[in-house]
Formats: sequence, C-alpha cells, structure tokens
Amino acid sequence: MKTNMKTLAIVGLACIAALGSCKKDEDLVTVPPPIENEGEVITTMTLLFTDAAGVQPDVTATFRDPDGDGGLNYDIFDTIRLMNNTVYNTSIILLNETESPADTISNEVLEEDDEHLFCLTPSLANLSIVRTDTDGTYEVGLQSQWTVGNVENGTTQIVLKHQPGIKDGTCSPGETDIDVTFVTEIQ
Repeated sequence: MKTNMKTLAIVGLACIAALGSCKKDEDLVTVPPPIENEGEVITTMTLLFTDAAGVQPDVTATFRDPDGDGGLNYDIFDTIRLMNNTVYNTSIILLNETESPADTISNEVLEEDDEHLFCLTPSLANLSIVRTDTDGTYEVGLQSQWTVGNVENGTTQIVLKHQPGIKDGTCSPGETDIDVTFVTEIQ
C-alpha cells in the first residue's frame, strides 16, 4: 500500500507539473506564413508621349504579347519615333489582356509604387530619360520626361522591376515583371 501511495503521489506531481507547463492554444504565438507577392501578368505596354511645349503631335508606341510571357510571340511591336530637339512627357500604360475585361496593371503598380521601379535605358539614341513620379522615397517611372537631342537611331529598354520590401531606388534587386527593348528613331 505504501508503494501504491508513493507511486500515486509521484504520478500526481508529474501530472500537476505537466498541466502547469502547458499553455492554452490562444496563448501560443503563431508566425503567419510569408505573403507571396507574385509578379504581374503583363500582356501590353503602351507608351504615350506628349510634347511638353504642345507643338509636336502625340506619339504612341505599343508592345503586345496577347498571351503574356511564353507561348505565342508578340503581335504588336511598335518603333518609338520622336521628333528631334523635343521634350516629351511620357506615361506608361500596362494591361493584362488575358482577363476579360482587361486589367489595367499600371493601376496596381501605382497602388504598390513602393514595390515597383521602371528602369528606362536608352542606347545609341540621342535621348535622356528622367522618371518624374515617386513613391515618396524613390522614383517609380510610370511618368517620365524624355529629352530628345539630334537625329539618331538606337534602342530604349524598359524594364519593370518588382521589389517588395527591397526597393532601394536602383534596378538591381527584385524580379522582372516585363522587359521590352523598343527600336527608337529620332527624326
């Protein structure tokens, strides 16, 4: 009987210790899984150029790949044709035309401007580009100013970088949502 009482006392103390060390589920802190912020599906990029002086006509250049990256090739790939010695205010419109109606991705880029950056790189074209919109800290590039020099031809690469949590104002970090290199003619 003494052994049973001793065993019972030990088991009882073990149960009390075990109950005291357990916490209710609501007291436990759970770490939520990381939020996956996927890149955008972009089928169409349209550049709208407006002469800052209001003299030259507006210019539009479009790239469209109707099924997005992969699959079919593009069906529209315009050349950018700008007048020499002109300054253009430029807007970029992005669409996802795999949805009906088409989703205006530039609105999402604007809403998440602290996660996006356009990298605008002319090559061999007598052209300089400055992004004119910001997220409050860094430039974005949905709006830009293109200063065109003398007659010359080249290319302009436009890359949209998706940089959630890592945007630093440079084109290095992040994933690429779209990368298009337009032939650029300065007339």
